[in-house]
Amino acid sequence: MHAHAMAPVNFAVFETIILLLGAGALLLYPSAIFLSNKKHRKWPYSRYIFWFSGISAATAALTGPLFEMSHENFTAHMAGHLLLGMLAPLLLVFSKPMTLLMRTLNVSAARRLSRVLNSRYGQFISNPLIASVLNIGGLYLIYKTDLFTMMHSSLWLFALVHLHVLLAGYLFTISVVYIDLTPHRYSFMYRSVILILALGFHKILSKLIYAEPPQSVSRQEGETGALLMYYGGDLIDFCLIIILCHQWYRASATKRDRSSQSYHIS
Repeated sequence: MHAHAMAPVNFAVFETIILLLGAGALLLYPSAIFLSNKKHRKWPYSRYIFWFSGISAATAALTGPLFEMSHENFTAHMAGHLLLGMLAPLLLVFSKPMTLLMRTLNVSAARRLSRVLNSRYGQFISNPLIASVLNIGGLYLIYKTDLFTMMHSSLWLFALVHLHVLLAGYLFTISVVYIDLTPHRYSFMYRSVILILALGFHKILSKLIYAEPPQSVSRQEGETGALLMYYGGDLIDFCLIIILCHQWYRASATKRDRSSQSYHIS
């Protein structure tokens, strides 16, 4: 049982806003597809499945039964963390929202967005190292400081923290696996090293939570939640590893084919 249960916050308005935002996101994507198809070749509707799944995962973490349980049960909270910060970003990346947005905008607006993405700030935060610090470092602040208890006593702080979890998870995902538009591309070796380090620090954090749960969480719930974080995160991390290795293999195979063709021509 969380200690913050003694000072409950009314999250009904928050849930309503999240449901409206989720419904709006589910409607905007097919609208963008409709506009995009007028000017470009048809957008694969299969990507809407990824978008629908990603938005649904994020919404499920912040509304409904799981959300209600997360205020009192740390294991439920951690399940929401996995949905919001890991699974939802991975699914959303496969829907390629930035590519679809660029196809939907007019030329001048697309150029302005491109300048923002390619700005120094855009390249800075899309660096895998910076993205991993924002993602994993943010989790250390949540679970190893008083922030976890504080955010359940302030609606605005709660909203900001969970917005950060989603955006940081998405930013980290797009910085490691290149599926959607990326401002600056880094080598496979560099991204692999950062991914390994990030996974290591994520596992260390789960062990620290297991050994010493947040102040407002009982030891039993802390241990169960930490185990879910450790092994549940493994499943999504494994998907990232497979995707990155597959992309690396394809890039290497393409490079070998080009070299072979060049050799035969010579």
